[in-house]
Amino acid sequence: MARSHHRKKHKQHVRQFKSTHDTTVSATSSRNKVSGTWMFTIAGLILGFAIGYFASGSLLWIAVGAVAGTAVGYFIGKKVDSGKI
Repeated sequence: MARSHHRKKHKQHVRQFKSTHDTTVSATSSRNKVSGTWMFTIAGLILGFAIGYFASGSLLWIAVGAVAGTAVGYFIGKKVDSGKI
């Protein structure tokens, strides 16, 4: 049969460990956070390049697709960072 007084001490120990451990994790995770603007800009560049390549294969349309995809990705990333999407 389980003894509740043992469980109570264990929960207290785990709770104390979580509070000390969470502060270090949150400090390192916020420092390594990548902004949505850069992530969507790079994804837009790759997607625009791919669309331009597969749609025509012409160097002009590849460049136009890459520039347009980068611009769209940048503005979507700005909206995501500001929390409007």
